[in-house]
Amino acid sequence: MSSILIVDDDAATQVRLAGLVREALDEAPASVRTAADLGQARALLEAERFDLALVDMQLPDGNGIELIGWIQSHAPQVQSVIVSAYAEEQLTFTALRAGAIGYLMKDRDDVELVVALRSLQRGGAPIDPMIARRILALLPEETAPVPATQAVNLSERERGILGMVAQGYGNREIAELLGLSRLTVEAHTRNIYRKLAVGSRTAAVFEARVLGLLP
Repeated sequence: MSSILIVDDDAATQVRLAGLVREALDEAPASVRTAADLGQARALLEAERFDLALVDMQLPDGNGIELIGWIQSHAPQVQSVIVSAYAEEQLTFTALRAGAIGYLMKDRDDVELVVALRSLQRGGAPIDPMIARRILALLPEETAPVPATQAVNLSERERGILGMVAQGYGNREIAELLGLSRLTVEAHTRNIYRKLAVGSRTAAVFEARVLGLLP
């Protein structure tokens, strides 16, 4: 991850997150840019290439979920993580379904956020532990009574790749382990996203578990 965009309207938070990003990454990113609102963020994303966007939930001209949806359409190579002061479960679900690969809380200690950010380099999908516990508590309630095989038709290969995604493997690692090209794995992954109606690895694993496709 060589280019990071931080989207937050609080200057102190921008400085803090920029410092944590530099500490977390094995190699210092070539660029850490900041934006205070959706308009600035979109302008930067159109003008430059980024690997990661850390996005606040509440912004002066909208919310972070709007930006993540825009990123999925206009800059899909950018991984998006919400960094918020809000921990409502519905916001988390909405952000993950929009395409966020993680959801972190601003009030965590610096060392906790650094560990979460480092996991991104290993293909992880960091979700704040408090939010993760709430999501797990809701899973039985969210599970649909319709059998998963009727609701979502994944091929055997797609199920295998989805299982490896759930274990934290990245596309390159999956390709090497299965003896496939990376482009083939990416094509299967896109098909999985389409069939599950999600926009990220985290959301795909979450939806698959809700539907009973994964343990």
